[in-house]
Amino acid sequence: MKKSIQHSGVIAKIEHSTVHVRIVQQSACSECHAKSLCHASDRSVKMIEIEDHSGSFSVNETVHIHAHMSQGMTAVLIAFVVPLALVVAALAAGYAISGNDIVAGVAALCILAPYCAVVRLMRGRLAKKFVFTLSKIS
Repeated sequence: MKKSIQHSGVIAKIEHSTVHVRIVQQSACSECHAKSLCHASDRSVKMIEIEDHSGSFSVNETVHIHAHMSQGMTAVLIAFVVPLALVVAALAAGYAISGNDIVAGVAALCILAPYCAVVRLMRGRLAKKFVFTLSKIS
């Protein structure tokens, strides 16, 4: 099993010690031979900011972005597992308290707003936890 997650990207710009790398995120359908006929394929461009003090990279250079596997697992936990658990718990609690499906559903959806606010407030701390590194493609 790999110890790191790796994506290829192109350096869009460099400001001081911050390298802005553009990566193209593709769905699993992107390699399908019928993707031109299918409307389900998905591609999106993401910009990643990476601190680099080496000065060995240049604009338009293709690079690899690395992150530890544990960072990927933590990201999945924060983005999917915890919100799902909160929604299920709020749904169960809302139904247990009110006995009404609609109230339980609204409670389950409303629990996501405070969670998103907490994650947004903690983005500085999360940015320190999720550290990316760059390497040249050989």
